[in-house]
Amino acid sequence: MYYCCAVTDQGVREHNEDALLLHKLVLTEGMTESRLNAPFLVAVADGVSGEAGGEVASATCMEMLRDINFNSRTDLDDEVNTIHVTLAQLGTMEEGHRNMQTTLCAVGIDENEEIHTVNVGDSRLYRYRSGSLQQLSRDQSLVQMLYEEGSIQHWEMGTHKQKHVIFPVLGNVDSMPIFDIQTHHETMQYGDILLLCSDGLSDVVGSLEIEEILARPKPLVRRLQLLRELAQENGSRDNISVLALTKVVTDKKR
Repeated sequence: MYYCCAVTDQGVREHNEDALLLHKLVLTEGMTESRLNAPFLVAVADGVSGEAGGEVASATCMEMLRDINFNSRTDLDDEVNTIHVTLAQLGTMEEGHRNMQTTLCAVGIDENEEIHTVNVGDSRLYRYRSGSLQQLSRDQSLVQMLYEEGSIQHWEMGTHKQKHVIFPVLGNVDSMPIFDIQTHHETMQYGDILLLCSDGLSDVVGSLEIEEILARPKPLVRRLQLLRELAQENGSRDNISVLALTKVVTDKKR
């Protein structure tokens, strides 16, 4: 049995271009919580800023992901490619949605409780374990590339003038995205928290701040609210979305 909760907020933007998936529920505003039995998928999508139809792209991505009958035999590479092709086609057919795109960060727990992950873009996946936060996803962004090649220091990444330049994501009609899809051949440990978020959170809330809030003895959904509030206090100029997944004992109340 798993417990999942999520919060999404348009923040200072006029529209919320983020969307989240909790198994069969697509969330585009507000918060929710649910208990899930494997197999299932959870995900965060962030419509690309500046591109028309970003909110349509992220919601469509989540709806298509929701309709996948996910299990250990699912070809996630093929499924994600289908989403990409569909978004690209929609982005060429409708003027108001021209070149609409979205990031995707997803976690699948199959019937054997093994973890599968998907990453396209710069939405993030973290694992919180024993008081320590580790980023499991790799940002597909220009500043990440510059850091890895040694052109900039780690502390420069958050303030770099090109920090919002990301590599092609789902729906890009000019370049094929890179699908980072992995089967981890491991299960979640009791006490672990898998945290998925859009860059409206990760751009302004650092790892140590996330660790500090996740360590608090409060209900997990309240901790997500505190992360959202901190992102707003820290000056986030984007939509803010965060989803948390943890493994629970079946007869234990949260």
